[in-house]
Amino acid sequence: MEEKEQPIGGPYFVGKKDELIQAKRSFRTLGGRDILIIHHQGGFYAIDSYCYHAGGELQNGDIEELDGKLCIICPNHKYKITLAQGECIYKSSNPREEKPVPRWYSKGVKQRIHTVTENNNGDVYVKLSDAAGWVESDFYQGEKGKIEREKAAAAEKKKS
Repeated sequence: MEEKEQPIGGPYFVGKKDELIQAKRSFRTLGGRDILIIHHQGGFYAIDSYCYHAGGELQNGDIEELDGKLCIICPNHKYKITLAQGECIYKSSNPREEKPVPRWYSKGVKQRIHTVTENNNGDVYVKLSDAAGWVESDFYQGEKGKIEREKAAAAEKKKS
């Protein structure tokens, strides 16, 4: 990827469309934030690179369509996160129902997502989310997040 002058605050140039399509998944650090850029089924998505739950690297997660939504599945604990909204979904049944039927439920937005755009020259850009408030994936970003990811990885290793 050729180096280009990046504007402060973005949008950030992340690569040429063809290169990103071929790579399928690309890791970038933009404005101090670790982002995973995904090309899947003809669309681009940008999402915080580490799972909100325990800092797992989403880059190695499977992508599946669940309840009509494209989701990345964290390889560590199998949390399902929608690529378009950053919502965590899970399947369960309500034991209070006479005949409980498993259905999909939402835990709400847990993973910060970012906007991907491309221009006519095939340049692809990511604009970091400016959504106000705390999103749980924020915990694993930056220098403090790196320490927390290392702690979580050590705890996982100790379990196995």
